Amino acid sequence: MVVLIMGASHTGKTALAQRLLEKYKYPYLSIDHLKMGLIRSGNTSLTPMDDEELTAYLWPIVREMIKTAIENKQNLIIEGCYIPFDWAKEFDKEYLDMIRCYCLIMSEAYIKNNFADIKKFANVIENRLDDEWCTMESTLKDNAETLRLAQKHNLNYLLVDDCYEINIEL
Repeated sequence: MVVLIMGASHTGKTALAQRLLEKYKYPYLSIDHLKMGLIRSGNTSLTPMDDEELTAYLWPIVREMIKTAIENKQNLIIEGCYIPFDWAKEFDKEYLDMIRCYCLIMSEAYIKNNFADIKKFANVIENRLDDEWCTMESTLKDNAETLRLAQKHNLNYLLVDDCYEINIEL
């Protein structure tokens, strides 16, 4: 089985992937690691700020990694912001049957009531070198857009509203 964890920045994708790794022993791939490896190695002229271009660049690689894992009957968790909302159109039914996708979204109320904690927990798994760009306004905007697109594409989304509690059973 391949588990995709997508959503806006700061929604806990990496932390959820780490918890699933610990519970199920499925390895996980952070698309951010792939992104930075390709950028730092000079294999792309894109920068970490080129979000739309990075999705177009990274997704074909990740898509084929997913197919390879399924063909080899290997479990894998893939998390990151660079999974397109229409990802499912890229797979035949035999692959789709082996993929679970979860889109993490925080409600407006949750963000407004817990923004200090959102920022505080941003480094719970990985160290963010520069997090100043993340403001309450940008977080509200990103999560609203993520919700809109998740609904448009009929994705399975998990809405964090009252308290941050996400439990997934595979």
